[in-house]
Amino acid sequence: MRTRNKILLFTLPWIIYLLVFWVYPIIYSFYLSLTDFRLLRGSGAFIGFGNYSDLLSDPVFLTALKNTFYFVFGTIPVTTILALIFALLIAEKIPGHRIFQATYFIPSITAMVVIALIFYNLYSRGGYIFSLCRLAGLSPPENGFLQSQKTALLSIMAMDVWVAIGYYVLIFLAGIKSIPTELYEAARVDGAGFFRRSVGITIPLLKSTFAFVIVLNTIRSFQIFVEIFVMTSGRPFNSTLTAVYFIFERGISRGSIGYASAAAYILFLILVAFSLIQFKLINVRKTA
Repeated sequence: MRTRNKILLFTLPWIIYLLVFWVYPIIYSFYLSLTDFRLLRGSGAFIGFGNYSDLLSDPVFLTALKNTFYFVFGTIPVTTILALIFALLIAEKIPGHRIFQATYFIPSITAMVVIALIFYNLYSRGGYIFSLCRLAGLSPPENGFLQSQKTALLSIMAMDVWVAIGYYVLIFLAGIKSIPTELYEAARVDGAGFFRRSVGITIPLLKSTFAFVIVLNTIRSFQIFVEIFVMTSGRPFNSTLTAVYFIFERGISRGSIGYASAAAYILFLILVAFSLIQFKLINVRKTA
């Protein structure tokens, strides 16, 4: 009994932190999503699921969801494949791998605000990327990549892939290091080259790592905000508006806390659904 009380005493600060900063905000935000609470007014009438029904017929919110899905499905495959290729090359110790190993993680540990400001200038009219396209004989958007509906979101997606690769390379490398070296030694004795070893040994044994990377990347991609906030604020014409930025804009800029809370819960349910589907597919593949 005394030991149990000591354990409770030591864990009490964490329990209080969890209740105050996680459990209470989650419950209270759900209550707010059922009201028309406004920031400046400080109160709101209970309206049930009115905010939810309004959101599902709100063209701006539906556009934000569409852009978010486009971002998620456009970046995850590219990021995962490139991270795996780089991890395989580093594990193979190709010439110059030590230099690359020392630099690939730098974008992942650099503040996103700094990276977004740098790329904002690179993508702008007269920026480095804009000028390179001109020199190559291409026709970049007249006012820069971030001012065109066709290229704004794609430009942010390209930047995000470059930023995220290093983190997932590290995860894949950890997975590769856990594979017994005896398997590679036996494959080399049989004359298997780099490609055959990768396809026959490494990739099949990285299923759990793949699952972790995809789930983690999905959650991260659905929550994209800083890039949009710094670079475009959802412009032009909502072509880069994402779900999280929509929540921020409605809740903080316009003060519609109830409406924004409902949007946050819809996004939360979408994330839960995606995670459950992914885990279900992973379990099916493991049992197959």
